[in-house]
Amino acid sequence: MEQPVSKQTEQKLMQLQLLEQSMQNVLAQKQQFSSQLVELENALKEVQQVDTAYKIVGNIMVLTKQKDIVDDLQQKKELIDVRIQSLDKQEKKLRERASALQEEVMSKLKG
Repeated sequence: MEQPVSKQTEQKLMQLQLLEQSMQNVLAQKQQFSSQLVELENALKEVQQVDTAYKIVGNIMVLTKQKDIVDDLQQKKELIDVRIQSLDKQEKKLRERASALQEEVMSKLKG
């Protein structure tokens, strides 16, 4: 006959589900930032190949020094790199917590 799951084990299962949802959110954010990073890198390549460039300000395009645009794009790229690194750390911590919790729950269910 199967043993009923204890309240503590149920709570740990709920925590595990919450951790997995958090990890999915982190992965979605990371994917979004990675896409932005690719766009920025492509824009940087393009801007570095031309003498004149335009920047969109509001609803108009303004002629801007190429160096200013390159500097702006590199700043944005650095910021996104930092965000991705932060998300990597978050993901690693979440994975470790989820793995430990999963082992704990599995041992309770088996024992």
